[in-house]
Amino acid sequence: MVQIDPTNISLSAIASERYDAYLTSYAQAVRAYSKPVILSFGHEMNGNWFSWGYRHTSPAVFVAAWKHIVILFHTVGARNVTWLWTVNIMKTQHGQIPNPAPWWPGSSYVSWVGIDGYYLKPSWKFVPMFGPTIAAVRELTGKPVLIAETSATPAAIQPAKIPDLFAGIHTYGLLGFVWFDNFASHDYRIKDPAAIAALREGAKTYSRPTS
Repeated sequence: MVQIDPTNISLSAIASERYDAYLTSYAQAVRAYSKPVILSFGHEMNGNWFSWGYRHTSPAVFVAAWKHIVILFHTVGARNVTWLWTVNIMKTQHGQIPNPAPWWPGSSYVSWVGIDGYYLKPSWKFVPMFGPTIAAVRELTGKPVLIAETSATPAAIQPAKIPDLFAGIHTYGLLGFVWFDNFASHDYRIKDPAAIAALREGAKTYSRPTS
């Protein structure tokens, strides 16, 4: 799983083929790898904290860049890509952020939908956090949904949030989640023995793939 972040790169330039040499080289490398690759471009674009996001780059330009990249990979023959269109939850610690609908490129250009969101407070729960965004996505597509980036701070009480996360995944019939086990703006790492135990217990509800 790879997130392509076009930091301080003009998405208009991407859409108008100025970065095709690089993108073609990358697509050829992905094709040569031959195994499944999940690619996400310009994640959390409905937020305003990235150069490609809300208030910095228009949804129309984002969509044009997204479509151009997907078409280029198809043209090169990189058919082993799962395209993960990843948005941020609409309810955050800073208030409401836009519904992701204006950034939707269309079902022909997306394999899975990703949703990012973090537990930052003890009172936060899966359904109020992720539910409205899942509903908004379901109005756009029936594609599989992955919680593409999530975690909980120690202050949010990790051992309680991990079971809530697993329960939400099963309630909504989602693919699963990717835990951001790192120190960024907050310490999201799982170090508490109770949190580790909760993660192991939740993982038992999933079956190992047969191949």
